[in-house]
Amino acid sequence: MIDPGVLDDLARRLARLAPPGAEALREDLERNLHAALRAALARLDLVTREEFDAQARVLARTRARLEALERRVAALEAAAAAPPASGKG
Repeated sequence: MIDPGVLDDLARRLARLAPPGAEALREDLERNLHAALRAALARLDLVTREEFDAQARVLARTRARLEALERRVAALEAAAAAPPASGKG
C-alpha cells in the first residue's frame, strides 16, 4: 500500500490550492482530501514493491525453465526426425 506520509503530503499540497484567507476551509479540505484519497486508493488492486519484485523473480525463473524445456523438446524432435543410424557400415 502507499505510504501514509505520501497521502498526507498530497492532501496538504492540494489543500494549499484553496483560496487565501480560507484557513478553516483549508484544514477541513485537507482532512476530506486525505479521506477521499485513502478511499480511492483502497479500491485499487495495488501490490507492494516487495510483492511485485518477488513475482518478477518467479516469472524470470519460470521463463528460464520454459526456454530450457523448449530447447529440450526441439532436440528430441530433431532426434526423432533423424533417419535411424544403421549398424552396417
